[in-house]
Formats: sequence, C-alpha cells, structure tokens
Amino acid sequence: MKFIIFVIDDQTEKAGSDEMAAIDAFNDSLQENGHWITAAGINHGAAATVLDNRGGAGIVSPGSLYNQAEHYSGFWLIEAADREKALELAAAGSKACNRKVELRPYLG
Repeated sequence: MKFIIFVIDDQTEKAGSDEMAAIDAFNDSLQENGHWITAAGINHGAAATVLDNRGGAGIVSPGSLYNQAEHYSGFWLIEAADREKALELAAAGSKACNRKVELRPYLG
C-alpha cells in the first residue's frame, strides 16, 4: 500500500542542520527497509498559484487556496504493508523533521 506523509509547518525558514541530519537518517532508513518511493520539500503557500479552468473559466489566483499559519512544507511518498506500519513510519517522520505530519492513503 502507498501512503503520503505531508509535513505540516508553521515556519518559513528551512529545517536546521540537526533537523536535516535527522531527516537524512530517516530517509536512509526508509530506503534501506523498502519503504521509500520519493520525498521532497515544497515552497510556502505564498509561492502557490490556484488555477480553475473548468469550463474554460481561465481563473488564476495568486497564493494558496488555504491561507493559514500552518502549511505543507514537504512530503514523503512511502510504501507500507498496512496502515499500522504507515502510522509508525509517519510518527518516525514527525520526530525526524520536528514537525507535525498528516498521513493519507495514496490513491495513485
């Protein structure tokens, strides 16, 4: 089963060197244990653009759909045998990046 772990952040600065070392170690563990698919950081929602071209509307709006203090700042796409294992991995990811995370099944 595939899952996505979203990193929830309330800061605009990148992770510190200690956090990056912990994230790198977590990534290595995911790879070594067959859970890794991919991971990436994403820019703050202020850099987003929302587009709605349903029916040819051509609406382009700067910024994120959600204007909250907390935002997604990255993600892991993982492979796990079941939801329980995915929850365990998400908890380890939260500890590694020192941020809250959100776990969802990946439907791709």
